[in-house]
Amino acid sequence: MNAVKAWIARRWPVLRLRTILLGTLVFVAALPGFGAIFLRIYENALVRRTEAELVAQGAALAASAAVVARGLPSQPKPPVPDRYQDRKTEVDLRSTPVLPPRPHARVVNRQADPAAVALAWRMMPAFQETKVTTLASILMLDRQGILINGREAGRSLAALPEVRGALEGRAMTVLRENEGYVSAHPLEWLSRAASIRLHYARPIMVDGRVMGVLLVSRSPRALFLGIYEDRGKIALGVVAIFAMLLVLSAILSRAIVRPIEALSRATRELASGRHTAARRPTLQVVEIRALHDDFEQMAASIEKRSRYLRDFASAVSHEFKTPLAGISGAIELLQDHGADMSEAERERFLANMAADSQRLSRLVGRLMELARADVMVGGGDARAPVADVIAAVADALSTGGFTVVVDLAGAAPSVSMDADALEAVLTTLAENARQAGATRLDVALAVADGLVVIDLADDGPGIPEGDRERVFDPFFTSKRAQGGTGLGLAIARSLLAAYGGDLGLLPSERGAHFQVRCLSAG
Repeated sequence: MNAVKAWIARRWPVLRLRTILLGTLVFVAALPGFGAIFLRIYENALVRRTEAELVAQGAALAASAAVVARGLPSQPKPPVPDRYQDRKTEVDLRSTPVLPPRPHARVVNRQADPAAVALAWRMMPAFQETKVTTLASILMLDRQGILINGREAGRSLAALPEVRGALEGRAMTVLRENEGYVSAHPLEWLSRAASIRLHYARPIMVDGRVMGVLLVSRSPRALFLGIYEDRGKIALGVVAIFAMLLVLSAILSRAIVRPIEALSRATRELASGRHTAARRPTLQVVEIRALHDDFEQMAASIEKRSRYLRDFASAVSHEFKTPLAGISGAIELLQDHGADMSEAERERFLANMAADSQRLSRLVGRLMELARADVMVGGGDARAPVADVIAAVADALSTGGFTVVVDLAGAAPSVSMDADALEAVLTTLAENARQAGATRLDVALAVADGLVVIDLADDGPGIPEGDRERVFDPFFTSKRAQGGTGLGLAIARSLLAAYGGDLGLLPSERGAHFQVRCLSAG
């Protein structure tokens, strides 16, 4: 099976969407025509129509013959009312067997019924006029099945199934091969009805008895002859269909193909580093419009991430450059002048190198934490009891003159976040407050609109107005000399964003006021 799929994949042509759409529309438009020809729907209708005409013709002639045979009554009887109903056709090209051509009549030793012969000669003008108009063969047989008119008059056709049925009082239609058929058109092989002939036998009833039989035969109307006669209408219909197909293809092209091509060009430009907004189509399609919106959102996200990576790389380079330069300079001094230095000078240089090395270690560790926080995707089933997490942080950090005061206000909700991640965020904010010189941190809890809001306000010196916009930027810190890396708040915000939360800095008259917003777990 895989080999077959691989073979098809190698030989399957790669087509344009326009070609596929046009081909699909043409195929759908051509389906009725192909169905009418190959499923023989229209052809079967023509055959049944021919049968209905033969039935009507035979019924009229048989009724006329019965009237002529009876003669005109001296006292005409009032007509008996009768229900009018269409006679159901019997033949079907899909199920009715096609019999061989009608055999020649058999020679018999008896004569035809004189009454039937007289009736036939009296009806002959009507037979001739009807034959000229309908092009049908009309033969009359007596009650024994002997032909009265035609080239084989005096011979018997009583052995034919349709004649036997009529002699028994039943009208019957059969399909037979047309031995005189000659193909005149190359496409006539598509039509099964072109080489058949309908034979309809109807009894002539006089006073409830079969006096004779009318055998009417005719070839059905050729399918291609009908198409040829209606060629103008068919051509007009084909032109109208293809014109509609061209209009539909143009609409689909403008609504689907062109927007996809525009998105493809915009994607290539975005991949090469140039972002240009994809032109929106004039004809709006819901799915294509959503695809444009998603593309613009993706492009904006990529652009934002690219700027973040550029700024982040520049900040990392700057942060690493200072301790690395200090370590490199100290090594060079020790290598060049180490022998001439005093023990105190060597110890001082080694202490500086150790401090720079520790700062690099802290930076690497925090960068790893930031990377994990940036790519983290919160689990949908994560839950954390906020009260327990806040209590744990308060117990751990309320030491050395620093106090965490908790006001739960009777609320004890849970949030859609891992307890370890929430504890890391709250610990970072509390540590920052303590390092800034605060002695008290007030923690308040509230629930509103499906969010759990945690307010943390300290009594420290606060954040200068000029630093408020940069406080969440990676590597921004005012405590670099004390070992600050400037990554704590960035990590905390990334952790909250991974679970659909957010971290903000609110205005405050005294100290710093941070607000943590998390999704409620219900």
